[in-house]
Amino acid sequence: MHLPVSLNSCNVSEEAWPKSTMCDSSSGYQTNPDFYWFEHRVHEIQSEYAGELVRTGSPYILCTQLPGHWRSNKTLPVAFKVVVVGDVVDGTAVTVRAGNDENCCAEIRNATAHMKNQVAKFNDLSVVT
Repeated sequence: MHLPVSLNSCNVSEEAWPKSTMCDSSSGYQTNPDFYWFEHRVHEIQSEYAGELVRTGSPYILCTQLPGHWRSNKTLPVAFKVVVVGDVVDGTAVTVRAGNDENCCAEIRNATAHMKNQVAKFNDLSVVT
């Protein structure tokens, strides 16, 4: 990709650039109360579920950690949960999808659940071959 000539030059003085870096303790979550609140809430939820939940690609969603390996057509050993950090209306339908290198879109049984108190609980979730 080639940038237009007007975008290749930068006429911003050094004084305009921020002086802090990502490693500075003064940047990030400590100075922004919204981020601090969010991280605090995520830690609260994780401690409430005693190490059962892991973070996902979305910062607002946590889910049950999957076992390292389980057979196709067999239900998970525990109910799979999706927990949302923000506000989601009770009764909102939640659908999970799964895939891997061999099958990018696996067929899943019982893949839909409804939110109740920010948690969608999937009973008898199983991957069909």
